[in-house]
Amino acid sequence: QLQLVESGGGLVQPGGSLRLSCAASTLRSTTTGWFRQAPGKEREEISCISSSGETTNYADSVKGRFTISRDSAKNTVYLRMNSLKPEDTAVYYCRAKFSCGSRLLVGSWGQGTQVTVSS
Repeated sequence: QLQLVESGGGLVQPGGSLRLSCAASTLRSTTTGWFRQAPGKEREEISCISSSGETTNYADSVKGRFTISRDSAKNTVYLRMNSLKPEDTAVYYCRAKFSCGSRLLVGSWGQGTQVTVSS
C-alpha cells in the first residue's frame, strides 16, 4: 500500500520559513496533496500538485505563503512555507490522490511531521 514519508518539520518563530519533504519510491507519477491537523481540529487539505506538476492549488489560509513543488527525479514533493504564523502549528501529512480536484485518496496516512510556530 502506498505510504509516503514526511520530513522537515520543526520549531520556528513567527514569520519564519520551513520546507517540508514528502518522499516515496513511486511518487514520480502520483498526484500528491499536503494536509495538516492542528490540535483539536479536523485534518484539512492545504495544497495539491498534479503528477505532471502543471496543476497546483492551495487553501485560502496558505495561499501566497506556501508553495508546493515536485522533483520527479528524486520522487519527492516539497512544501515551502513562508511567513509562518502560530495558527500554522499542526502535524503535516502528505498523501497521494486521484486528482487535485477529487477528495479520493490513495494509500494510507504516514506519521506526519510536526510544525510548531512559536516565539
